[in-house]
Amino acid sequence: MEGLYSFLVMLDGLLGGAGWFPFVLLGVGFFFTIYLKFPQIRFFKHAWQVVTGKYDKESDPGDTTHFRALTTALSGTVGTGNISGVAFAIFLGGPAALFWMWATAFLGMTTKFVEVTLSHKYRVKTEDGTMAGGPMYYMDRRLNMKWLAVAFAIATVISSFGTGNLPQSNGIAQSIEATFGFEPWIVGSVLGIFLALVILGGIQRIAAFTARVVPVMAVVYLIGALAVIFANIENIGPSFAAVISDAFTGSAAAGGFLGASLAYAFNRGVNRGLFSNEAGQGSAPIAHAAAKTKEPASEGMVSLLEPFIDTIIICTITGLVILSSGVWKEKHENVFDRSDMLFVEGHYDDSDQADVNKLYGYLNEIEGNDVSAFNGTISVVNGTAVSDGYTLLNSRSVAEDVTYSVGSEDLFTGTLTIEDGKPIKENLVVSGKSLVHSATLTTIAFTRGFFGDFGQYIVSIGLLLFAFSTAIAWSYYGDRAMTYLLGPRSVMPYRVIYVAGFVWASFSDTTLVWALSAVAIVVMTLPNLFGIMLLAKEMKETVNEYWDRVTK
Repeated sequence: MEGLYSFLVMLDGLLGGAGWFPFVLLGVGFFFTIYLKFPQIRFFKHAWQVVTGKYDKESDPGDTTHFRALTTALSGTVGTGNISGVAFAIFLGGPAALFWMWATAFLGMTTKFVEVTLSHKYRVKTEDGTMAGGPMYYMDRRLNMKWLAVAFAIATVISSFGTGNLPQSNGIAQSIEATFGFEPWIVGSVLGIFLALVILGGIQRIAAFTARVVPVMAVVYLIGALAVIFANIENIGPSFAAVISDAFTGSAAAGGFLGASLAYAFNRGVNRGLFSNEAGQGSAPIAHAAAKTKEPASEGMVSLLEPFIDTIIICTITGLVILSSGVWKEKHENVFDRSDMLFVEGHYDDSDQADVNKLYGYLNEIEGNDVSAFNGTISVVNGTAVSDGYTLLNSRSVAEDVTYSVGSEDLFTGTLTIEDGKPIKENLVVSGKSLVHSATLTTIAFTRGFFGDFGQYIVSIGLLLFAFSTAIAWSYYGDRAMTYLLGPRSVMPYRVIYVAGFVWASFSDTTLVWALSAVAIVVMTLPNLFGIMLLAKEMKETVNEYWDRVTK
């Protein structure tokens, strides 16, 4: 697994983690925002009118209403990205990361408007009578680029696991275990059965389920979040100030947080913003293709609401909960994931500014730092290391009160061999105090409000509903891609593998899952951004023609 993780990290470094990717993603959104004269502002009111059914016609072709298409697409985006993803972004980049998530969302409103409009315009009716759409159809039917359509469809299938399946299952299981103590494999197995029951019903059952669940889960989550925000109201102003000021300087070290450079916070904020709202990824157009309408641009306008709801509202609320409560810079007792751990040469103390500066350079990949991975042996007696000459970093922080065990209970005594900063003993369990991230961080933050420890249950329930509905929506995206690639008969085998993957991810390594997600998102996004840029002129004409008809 460590080899796979290293390979995925390498790919992410070349793709989503590379310096060029955020500029490509934001650049496309910025281009269309200017080219279409700020549609996210001009059409915002009209979009709400379309969603509420003002322009609905029962005779229009399609499988579901505008509202249900929106809730299905929202259920695909409102998931672990809003609970785990925001926490992960702040963990990596500090308050500055939240600003870049906002920027991604604002420009992403236009990007999603474009991709949904074009995909809806070239949707088709399949052999079983349902609608099928998505970027692969405009790539094939309009651009005559079958190779690009096939590449995108394959990437969609991969991303259905990397975005909508594995991280969701892992996030649910992690939160439920932390709150209720249930074994992750049990959680994954039970939910896997429910997942199979829902997705076998196709888009009609999926749309009906999400139309009921999405509004409920949003209200529950909002109540819990506001309980924390109002309990820490004196920290809201400073939190907003930190988000804005750090956006152009990077986030300084604070508590156990060792700091993040501007470049690192920018990259991680944009990357997590994409994971959260999926604007540009090409996933939402698949759900919106089922909407009943003859006007592709009207469905595109509905879709521009998604990044606003998903990121500018829900992610901001989560971010304020984490920042105002202060948990993001505190060390908490936890069991260390192997891929989060790194032994480095020498002794470092995060209360010493000189040591913080060195570790800052190392973690932010700044050239010229002299921190290196540790190679050697460590003597351990009754779970406590008795040798020196190294520092254990876990989750980008200096670990404290570290205990080494074999299995779940037996304290380890003996010699540990460390190679390239990693222990080679397979059944070693390492625990202690360090920064935490993902769903665990958000769960802790929710206990710092008026509800106290009860707040953790709100996160667990919210994450369960958010993430489970995301997995359901992404199963639909994947089966539409399989329909395009191999026809309707390929859908059932895909669904079986999809459910199996959901169960497996519940007890797999968190960091490994997120690494796969980071790669899968980008291999789906790049072909879609390329395609919509080629159709910029047609997009403008489609929107102008629609708006002329509506305003007459």
